[in-house]
Amino acid sequence: MDNHCLEHQNMLGEKLYNAIFPRHPEMAIKLTGMLLELPVPVLDQMIHDEKLLSAGLQKALSTLQSSTEKCMFKIVQDDTDSDSTDSLGDQLYDLVDIHNTGHSEKITGMLLELGRNEVKKLVSDSQLLEQKIHIAQEALEQKMPDERKVSNSSDFDDVKEKLGEKIFEQVEKIDPQNCAYITGMLLEMPCNSLAELLKSPEQLNEKIQIAALALKDG
Repeated sequence: MDNHCLEHQNMLGEKLYNAIFPRHPEMAIKLTGMLLELPVPVLDQMIHDEKLLSAGLQKALSTLQSSTEKCMFKIVQDDTDSDSTDSLGDQLYDLVDIHNTGHSEKITGMLLELGRNEVKKLVSDSQLLEQKIHIAQEALEQKMPDERKVSNSSDFDDVKEKLGEKIFEQVEKIDPQNCAYITGMLLEMPCNSLAELLKSPEQLNEKIQIAALALKDG
């Protein structure tokens, strides 16, 4: 999370705490922490929507009372509306659109095909959603002509080819069955990003796992 996002989340945390403390002074810190697990767009809306805040607090209290360790929970804005596919789709679109991919509608449509239960997880888990958006965006870019891939520089092609060979060697160790496809997905990234991945085995492994997940879901 960059400094701007962190500052924004801290500001949201302060506002939430100030709104929660008068109602639940002894549990204000705990409840605020639980609500901060929600996506930032939901928190922004919650601060300005008394009904949504009350629903969130009720869910948090229920979670605490049942001694459940799960801190991520969904906010039910309306018993009938929230259970409709249209409502989930609208929430998902708003969250996808924030990432400015340029393909919000197409990516939302792709994610909705994952099924209702999976979409509910995406709406409440910002990290999982970001991974899925990245996977969907890569899939779209592979299907569409991309002028950025065209280069008249032989040096650029040589660098890309060498990086591709090194990436392939690492991917083959982790997922030999799908190494060619996964390497192809990773090579959509800029050369400097690929070079950074080769310096960080952990980041490279994470990218490989995300690509492998895309194959499973596909």
